[in-house]
Amino acid sequence: MKTYKLALALPIVGMLAACDAGPDKTVDRNIFDRGHLSQMQAGIWVDPNGCDHWIIDDGVEGYLSQRLDKFGKPVCSGVAPPTVATGNFKGGSTSLIGDPI
Repeated sequence: MKTYKLALALPIVGMLAACDAGPDKTVDRNIFDRGHLSQMQAGIWVDPNGCDHWIIDDGVEGYLSQRLDKFGKPVCSGVAPPTVATGNFKGGSTSLIGDPI
């Protein structure tokens, strides 16, 4: 009977361990570059529906935010074909690592 109880306890322990939220991913810790996100250059990535998203790549982290008009509606400017990024969005890349692509 003890083996049966242990067999049931192990999956429950595994499920509880999966509930750990881990580190807060909503905060930029500025580990490599101490510059503020507002100092980086943004480009535009066009989603499959043709709508724009602001994109920044600093070589270590990437940032993406939907481009909205003053009424909160998506901007679909046609600046590039769907699934294409345009602009110098890698211009703020870190000098320590950089982005080789």
